Amino acid sequence: MRFSSALLHTVVFSTLLTATSLTAGTVSAADKLTLMVGGYEKQIYLPAKLAESLGYFKDEGLDVELLNEPAGVDAENQLLAGAVQGVVGFYDHCIDLQGKGKFVESVVQFSQAPGEVELVSTKHPEIKSVADFKGKSLGVTGLGSSTNFLTQYLAVKNGLSLSDITSVPVGAGATFIAALQQDKIQAGMTTEPTITRLLKTGEASILVDMRTTESTRAALGGTYPAASLYMETAWVDAHKDTVQKLANAFVKTLKYINTHSAAEITDQMPKDFYVSDKDGYTQALDHGKAMFTADGVMPQDGPKTVLAVLQGFSKSLKDKQIDLSKTYTTEFVNNVR
Repeated sequence: MRFSSALLHTVVFSTLLTATSLTAGTVSAADKLTLMVGGYEKQIYLPAKLAESLGYFKDEGLDVELLNEPAGVDAENQLLAGAVQGVVGFYDHCIDLQGKGKFVESVVQFSQAPGEVELVSTKHPEIKSVADFKGKSLGVTGLGSSTNFLTQYLAVKNGLSLSDITSVPVGAGATFIAALQQDKIQAGMTTEPTITRLLKTGEASILVDMRTTESTRAALGGTYPAASLYMETAWVDAHKDTVQKLANAFVKTLKYINTHSAAEITDQMPKDFYVSDKDGYTQALDHGKAMFTADGVMPQDGPKTVLAVLQGFSKSLKDKQIDLSKTYTTEFVNNVR
């Protein structure tokens, strides 16, 4: 009887120990997911790399891999193919895709302005306004990208037809600069730190500035929410715990951006992002970091502006009934504590 009792206690203890070990393993195991960033060296998408550098993903128990894809349209395609779980890219893709019968939504809204600038090559002083783009080749990150959307809208708004301009996919950074230097494009839309690099060398000048909410309203007619974390709606609904953890990490990152100087933020970024000009990178960030939201919440008037811009040039969207409430959610950012 004593032997049976001792054996019983041993079995029970072993079972409890095993169960405890399994439970601990479950708690500590990180949620693994992959996010595609539409050019993570661009300052408009800075929250992605900053969250990683600050350790905020790990703090939430997330194992996040960031993949780099210079053109937002290609990042979008990777999401739809199921190769990644989310995209750090422009919100306008959520509206454009709904027009094509696909449902994705912004779950954390990073910015309330595009952070984009239309630069003109100083080799072409004849270009004094967007109306002078007729017959010109204009640089965009990719065909179907947000830079292409904005370029087409500005052209139509200024009395041109889409056939009057040629959009040339040149990416960003070094490839954009090379295209401008080689006169493959006479103007183009790009972001920081590329803007500051070209202004410093005197190879380009600013024609349309959309780095602040004020200048964006002047150019586009309202607040234009841009950089965001967007994901397929069906995936979000099936993985709410993971999405909440992502929202926690990104909102914490946005608060960091809004409470720290550009120099402090720059120190957290990979050195190769500076392109050998840390002071220039910091200066650009100091000028543009006001574009970021403080809490990840979608600006109330933003979606209507984005829809109006897209319908301003896109024939496929003009007659479509778009349910804007399905292009973003504030559920997760509102639950951040």
